[in-house]
Amino acid sequence: MNPSHKRKLGKTSASATQLGFGGAQIGDMFVKISNAQADQVIRATYDAGIRYFDTSAWYGRGLSEHRLGQFLRNQPRDSFVLSTKVGRVLYRPADPENFTASESIGGLHFEYRWDFTYDGILRSYEDSLLRLGMNRVDLLLIHDLDVTEHGSEEAVDHHFKNLCDGGWKALEELRSCGEIQGIGAGINIVGMIPRFLENFDIDLFLIAMPYTLLDQDALDGDLPKCAERNVGVVVGAPFCSGILAAGAVKGATYNYAAANEEVLTKVGRIQAVCERHEVPLTAAALQFPLGHASVASVIPGVFTVEQVEENVRLMGIDIPAQLWDELKSEGLLHKDAPDPRDAPLV
Repeated sequence: MNPSHKRKLGKTSASATQLGFGGAQIGDMFVKISNAQADQVIRATYDAGIRYFDTSAWYGRGLSEHRLGQFLRNQPRDSFVLSTKVGRVLYRPADPENFTASESIGGLHFEYRWDFTYDGILRSYEDSLLRLGMNRVDLLLIHDLDVTEHGSEEAVDHHFKNLCDGGWKALEELRSCGEIQGIGAGINIVGMIPRFLENFDIDLFLIAMPYTLLDQDALDGDLPKCAERNVGVVVGAPFCSGILAAGAVKGATYNYAAANEEVLTKVGRIQAVCERHEVPLTAAALQFPLGHASVASVIPGVFTVEQVEENVRLMGIDIPAQLWDELKSEGLLHKDAPDPRDAPLV
């Protein structure tokens, strides 16, 4: 599977390389790196022919956008596709000297507020352009509008109402006048895709956890609805935040927390099947989501040049059809899960 081959992103005019770049890691979300290292990682990605880059104001509270823009704005603008996200607005903290961001190792010293109103969406978009140092992005994604981030259904309903009453209008105006090529939403849990599709003319979804080699719950309702409407899908966190890269070892993380015994056991069984077919678990994890016709790209996060090079290598490994058949026969894959044999020709 060629990492630099492109697939169309749903109804948009944009196409993404099958392997993309997830920008959380260069925002010091989990490991603190230098500006020079971030630049090397982005450069190695671009030089490898990977030309879809995703970021967010949330990643390092603006740091990911700063670092990504520093490199990309010096490349031909038509040589890559860039997405960022809206929904959080950054602002000066009340106590700048003592401020620390609780969710990341490093990052910039800004507070944030949720804002899905008309003015909030435009503020988020315009601030992102300034941090990137670029006068346009290709795709804007509504970020983290679910109960895992907001703590209650009431809070989600409040922000969803703001989006319906004004925020969506701002996004539609940007799309209709050609400032952006498409509108998307980042999804962390199953069940939100139908809600977005019932209310909005969405172009794509970035699915972080519900569709991986380990979990395919999105096949029971979410992904079929995307296929019906020609809505594109990008798969983030293909390694499930770590365990599909580390394997079934003590301390491995799943969904950004320590994996429980049930998850460790299932990963161990998947890993055993991969070993019987002499295929790295990581290669199966990267390639599996691309078997679905709606999925245009997988975007693992990276923070070293070696990780970039390894992901490119893993994408190129030939995986025998028997591996996917065995995973299904052992109940380790959803019975209806398409696999790379079903991938659209590119």
